Amino acid sequence: MKKWLLLTLVCVAPTALGHLPETATEACHSLTPGASCAVGHSIGQCFNLTESQTLICLPERLNIAQAPSKDRIAGRPPTRKHLAIQSDGLQSTVPANRTPIASSVVTVSVQGPWRVIEANGISTHKTGAFPNAGNPHRIEAQRYKYRIPATPKVAAQVTPVTLQNFGIGINGVPFDPSAAEWYLGNRGPWRYEALSGAVPLGVDDNFAHVQPSGAYHYHGLPTGLLARLQVTSEHHSPLIGWAADGFPIYALYGFQDGQNSESGVAKMRSSYQVKAGQRPAGSNQPGGYYDGTFVADYEYVEGSGSLDECNGRFVRSPNFPEGTYAYFLTEEWPIIPRCYKGTPSEDFRRGPQRTPRDRGAGRRFG
Repeated sequence: MKKWLLLTLVCVAPTALGHLPETATEACHSLTPGASCAVGHSIGQCFNLTESQTLICLPERLNIAQAPSKDRIAGRPPTRKHLAIQSDGLQSTVPANRTPIASSVVTVSVQGPWRVIEANGISTHKTGAFPNAGNPHRIEAQRYKYRIPATPKVAAQVTPVTLQNFGIGINGVPFDPSAAEWYLGNRGPWRYEALSGAVPLGVDDNFAHVQPSGAYHYHGLPTGLLARLQVTSEHHSPLIGWAADGFPIYALYGFQDGQNSESGVAKMRSSYQVKAGQRPAGSNQPGGYYDGTFVADYEYVEGSGSLDECNGRFVRSPNFPEGTYAYFLTEEWPIIPRCYKGTPSEDFRRGPQRTPRDRGAGRRFG
C-alpha cells in the first residue's frame, strides 16, 4: 500500500512546506480549496494551511473546524471515509518532547462502595506537539470524575468496550483503545484498528493523541508513564491504572503463575491472533487478506497466550496479595483490553464531566 504522512503542523510557517511529500501537494494541483482529492488509499480535501497559495491534500478525517479560525475553510466539516484495506502495522508517531501544559492533578478516594477518581487529564510525562498533521486538536485540562466499584466482581458475561474510555491511568490520562474510523465511513463491522498504520492518527511516542474536547488519551502502550513507573522485566508491574469496572490495570509483566509470587516474572501474552485467509469482498466489504488493519481481523484463540479474552487473569499481585482479577496491557494486540470482565461504571458510558465550552466541541476523534 502506498503510504503517506504530512510532516507539517496546522499553522506551520510557509517555509516548512518543503518537508511535505510531493504526493500531498500534487494531489491538489489545479484544484480549488475544498475540492476532493486522494493520495494513495486516503480520501481527502484540498486545504491551504499556510499563507502561501499551495494547497495540501489532507485526509477527510481531520476536523479542520477545530483549527484556528485563520486556517478554517468555509464549507461543511470533512467526513471520515477511508479506502485502505491493508497496512504494515506501523503507526507513525510524533516525538514526545513537549512539556505538559500544566501540572497533573489526580485524587483517588474510596467513598462508600465507590472508588472515586478525579483528574485534570494532564500527563506527568512529556507529550508530542498538538495540533499536528494527523491530529488538529490542542491539549486542554479536563474535569474528570469517575466512580468505579471499590470491590469489583466478575460479571456473568463480558461487556465489549465500545467507543468509550476503557479506564484511566494513575496519572489521570484515559485509556481509549478504539478509533472512530470505518471503511467507506460506514459504521459497520470494518472499523480500523487505531495503531495499524492504515489511518494516520497523529499519535505521539506515548501512542496518545487528542480529542476535539482537548482530552489527551492513550491508544496503545503509555511508554512515558511506564518509564516513570520503572516497569521492567525484573519485577511484577506496578499499578498502571483502573478499569471502568473497578479492576486494576497492569502492564507487560506479571508472575508466571498468577497465584504464586515465588514463580518468577514473565511477560504477559495476548491470546489474540490475526485470522487466516481472505476477508469477504463485495458491497461495503473491504476484501483483501486479514492483516490487522481492522479490529475484525483478529480472533481470540483460547490458551494461545497467558491472558483471557479481556486481556486479563486472576492474580495475587503486590497490590492485591489476597487475589483479584486484573487486566494487562500487552505488546501484542489488543494492547489495551477490548472487553470488561466486570460491570463497567456508567460514568465511563456517559463520558467525563466537561465544562459548557467543552460540550459540543466537536465529533469524537480517533
